[in-house]
Amino acid sequence: MPPARVRFAPSPTGRFHIGGARTALYNYLLARQTGGQFILRIEDTDVKRSTPEALAELKAAIRWLGLEWDEGPDIGGPHAPYNQTGRKDIYLKHAQQLLDSGHAYRCFCTPERLKQVRESQQKLKQPPRYDGTCRRLTAAEAEARVAAGEKFVIRFKTPTKGSTTIRDQLRGEITVENNTIDDYILVKSDGFALYHLAAMVDDHLMGITHVFRGSEWLGTFPLHALILRAFGWSEPVWCHLSVFLKPAGKGKMSKRDVTSEQSIYVLELREMGYLPEAINSWAALMGASFGPDEEVLSMEEMIARFSLEHLNPAPARVNFEKLDHFNGLCLRRLSITELVTHIKPFFEKAGLQADDATLHQIAPIIQERIVTLDDAVEMAGFFFRPDPQPAPTDLVAKGLTPAKSLEAVTRARQIMEGLPEFAHEALEPPLRALAEELGLKPGQLFGILRVAVTGQAVSPPLFESMVIVGREKTLARVVQAETLLKSMTR
Repeated sequence: MPPARVRFAPSPTGRFHIGGARTALYNYLLARQTGGQFILRIEDTDVKRSTPEALAELKAAIRWLGLEWDEGPDIGGPHAPYNQTGRKDIYLKHAQQLLDSGHAYRCFCTPERLKQVRESQQKLKQPPRYDGTCRRLTAAEAEARVAAGEKFVIRFKTPTKGSTTIRDQLRGEITVENNTIDDYILVKSDGFALYHLAAMVDDHLMGITHVFRGSEWLGTFPLHALILRAFGWSEPVWCHLSVFLKPAGKGKMSKRDVTSEQSIYVLELREMGYLPEAINSWAALMGASFGPDEEVLSMEEMIARFSLEHLNPAPARVNFEKLDHFNGLCLRRLSITELVTHIKPFFEKAGLQADDATLHQIAPIIQERIVTLDDAVEMAGFFFRPDPQPAPTDLVAKGLTPAKSLEAVTRARQIMEGLPEFAHEALEPPLRALAEELGLKPGQLFGILRVAVTGQAVSPPLFESMVIVGREKTLARVVQAETLLKSMTR
């Protein structure tokens, strides 16, 4: 396959989500697989809604995912500028070409008149569209109104007869009757081009060979092909990607469905402790097949296996359980040093002074148990907090009385105090023997000690945790547990 030139062209009008991430990823994979170029182009002609914050977020998110662009903002390229507000004159020049060739016309209709037309069409149960009033103006009439200072937009003059056939890579040929296509606005009255013109001009001038975009653009797909054909330009390979469904599988996933536990925003997922490798694999597999072993794929594996023929137009359910699964796999592939580097900022964000030496001890005993980086704080934050203050009732094992729990923890302390070495191998055998002697299940005794030492019912392995906490602190916490249990037996 010849080198592909592809572009990811987001609008900086809101949070950057996994839909955008998937589109960017597919572009990147095709560019790298074919030795082509991946271009970032900012479609910011919606001036009122575009914000610097949204632009900064989308660039940060794309970079964090590892999708470095070859041309675009910050690095430039032969087709700069790469933001559409900086290309206004280019679009006006091409709009004039369409006017001169008879493929576009100026429309002077006021918003009030257009509203009346829409209301009339609604009453007649007709599809809303422009009624062609200004299309019937002669060139001289239009020029005279321009000279008189009337505001106008530029509309595309869609053919009224025949049909337009277009081809989508995922769906094959699509034929649409031309009389169902509106005369869409190409340039607004303020001189800014809309997506329909700007994107087509940019794709041509930048030599774009493949266009990946959401299926919401299928409705105006015929228009975009007609614009390219009006200029006499060749068309790219069009790939309208599948929509994302809600986790339940019914209804399109939207920003309104975001919860505190489940997010679709890339940088929010980063803050929740997900890794870019997991997000990339998760997003990539919601819309494409990469082979029989579709677990977590490295970027190199995705580049090698990516295929346009394996893109799937069927809606894809957003499965957060799969993201958790992928992230857990990614965490377990990290070296201990890498895991420490990743989890340390999460401890610091929680206000805990986590030193590297202790983190290197903790990482091996939590690596198999955490799903996100943030889980490390919840599971192992007690190592860096003051002595826990468990509720006395939490120290009473299931099926035991406070007195029996007190006896068990006192005997356990006495055994630990007498051990010559405070290590896992020295701790576990005598404490298991103690549980048997007292007629307890090991889980009952160990549960009491777990709450006493960590303040948690769920923690990393007990004996490894005790060793990291240290003999002195461990015994002090067990003594505190005895005191609390004694208060319940009086």
